[in-house]
Order: sequence, then C-alpha cells, then structure tokens
Amino acid sequence: MKKLVLAYSGGLDTSYCAVYFSKDLGYEVHAVSVNTGGFTSTEINEIKKKAEQMGVFSYQNIDAVENYYQKVVKYLIYGNVLKNNTYPLSVSAERIVQAIEIIEYAKKIGADCIAHGSTGAGNDQVRFDLIFQALAPEIEIITPIRDQKLTRQQEIIYLKSKGIELPWSKAQYSINKGLWGTSVGGAETLTSHLSLPEEAYPSQLKTKESEQLTLTFSEGELVAVNEEEGLPQDLIEILNTLASQYAIGRDIHVGDTIVGIKGRVGFEAAAATIIIKAHHLLEKHTLSKWQLQHKDYLANWYGTHLHEGLFLDPVMRDLEAFLESSQQKVSGKVLLKLHPYHFTLDGIISENDLMKADFGSYGEENTGWTADEAKGFIKIYGNQSKIYQNVHQRSKK
Repeated sequence: MKKLVLAYSGGLDTSYCAVYFSKDLGYEVHAVSVNTGGFTSTEINEIKKKAEQMGVFSYQNIDAVENYYQKVVKYLIYGNVLKNNTYPLSVSAERIVQAIEIIEYAKKIGADCIAHGSTGAGNDQVRFDLIFQALAPEIEIITPIRDQKLTRQQEIIYLKSKGIELPWSKAQYSINKGLWGTSVGGAETLTSHLSLPEEAYPSQLKTKESEQLTLTFSEGELVAVNEEEGLPQDLIEILNTLASQYAIGRDIHVGDTIVGIKGRVGFEAAAATIIIKAHHLLEKHTLSKWQLQHKDYLANWYGTHLHEGLFLDPVMRDLEAFLESSQQKVSGKVLLKLHPYHFTLDGIISENDLMKADFGSYGEENTGWTADEAKGFIKIYGNQSKIYQNVHQRSKK
C-alpha cells in the first residue's frame, strides 16, 4: 500500500479525497489538519471523528498557531498589509504555514504521495503545490478535485454512494477560520453585486454600548490588551473575541487571483483589522517621513508575494529584515473605541512620539527657524516648479 498524506480540513472536498484514496485506490491515508487558530478542542475532535469516518489510516492535528504568528502574521502587522487596501490576507497567509507543516510531516513518516482538495480555479492549488514542490520534489502530488473537474454535487453523490450521509448540502456558506480572520464564501460572492446577509458571518452583533480599548505595542508587536499582557498570538484571540461582539471587521474583498481571474470573498477579521489600523497610527507618530514612504510599497510587495505563494523566495527574508528593522521605535499605547460595526482611533501615547519635538507645534509656532529662513527654504524648494513653468510658458508664446 502506498502511504499518502492528505491535507484534511473536514470539508466536502477533503472528505471526498479521503474516501476516494482509501476505499477506491487502496492508499494508506494519513489525514493531517494544521491548526492556525480559530478552532476549539471540541471542533478539532469533531474533525478527527469525521476523518476516521472517511476511512483514513490515521489522523494528526498539528498545532501551528505560534509558528503561524512568528513566520507570517508578525510581518503582516509590521507592514500593515491589507490586500487592495481591504483584505488582511486571512486565508492566503495561513495556507503557506499549513503547506509547510504538512510537507514536513509527510517527509517525517516517509510518505510516497501527498494530496490536497484544491480546485483548478483558485489560489490554494498554487500555494500548496509551490511549497510541496520546493520542499519535497520527490513526493508525488495528487489532486483529484482538480484533475477530475468535480462539482460539489458530484462529490456529495459519490460520498452517499459510499454510505456516508452528512449534511453537506445544508452548508450554504463556506467558512474558513484562522487566527488572522475568517473567510466567508457563498452564492453572493460569486456575483459582482450581491452582499452577504447578516447571518452569513460567523459573529453576530451582541454589544451596542461603546467601549474604550487600549492596545500596547513593543517594537511593533502587540504585548497587551487593556493593560493585560500576554503572547501576541493569545492576545489576538482575546481581541477577536472582544471585538467580534461588535460585528467589527466585516467586508468583501475583490482581487486578482494568481491564475488570472478575478475573485470575490467575504471575510470577518475583527482583531486583524483593529491591530493593523492601530499599529499604523502608532507608526505615523513614531517613524520618519521616509520610513513610512518606503514601508508602504515594500510591505505591499511582501503581501503580494505571500498571497501568490512565493513565501520561500529569498526576497521574502530580505523584506522581513527591512520590516523588522523598521519597528525599533514603534512602541507605545494606542487608544480606541469599539462601536457596533466599526471602531475609532482616538490617539497614542509613546515616548517615541515625533510630535513632541522642541521645534514647535504644527501650524501654530516654531522655535527652530526664523521667518526669513522659512522664506529662503521655500524659494529654493520651489526652483524645479518655477524653472519648468518659466520654460514652458515661453514656448507657448
């Protein structure tokens, strides 16, 4: 029997794969789930029971929450990464870590093959295959959903024919939970004009009274929520639980897929949205003009390469080094308020606040230069524009 490792989520696609490989092809199937946040122990046990029901040889759940934060999420915060100014890369970021963990497990047990349930039209097929090929080119990759061009209904009919009766058809929305947010896909996101209904989102509005919140950062990393210290990954979970009661962090992302088609997906990422915006505000107070300028486009490239599965390219380590270096002075507290469906940033408190300079207050007074020095600076600063206008005004005569 060939030994096969299956990237298993417990959803319809990977359940089809588990049954197909174990019962039709006779593989020794080792189902592996990688927990990158958002799952309770009860939910993990349910996934395990479902995998065993599909006939797998073994099931393994790998806890990769801390690894996910250290390898990826930390840099998404440093870079204030929002794909198309909207999406915090909730799913694409975790796929990278999941792929790495799965291929390492496959090598550990000496697997002959590795499989995933991606279709041929999305981004995940690229992310998984790129990582698998780079880290273990000797292990065969098998993707039945993609290769057989299966529809959701065909998969359901197949599983029923094997005696597996689960309420697949009742799952109207596809939900993918993780530390950095939850994606929501449904019939509406396959259109360009329909919005997701309230009930499609995993968290519902529970609190209507506004609440003050303080986030503390040390060198760019979240170290406390409301003065309560903890590990960054734990604080993200705490903040998400708190802010999701206000139904914060919902939106629909529209983007270009790696394979060249446009896609649309809903998401709920309360903690990610708040942390990125709070961190960015603290940076605007503590970083120089040119640090902010160059961080914007370099962080955008970091997010783009990550989204497109290029995590293992060495340029990513170069970008991470820059992002980490930029955070040396990004320490302090950010004050904000939570409201139903949104939040507001009130201000920051930091020893590194560059607004505290002794030269003066913006628009009010200065002590670092005279009026004549200001006039001279402006005169020289405007030379380029004056020369251009002078030359081209003469050419019009």
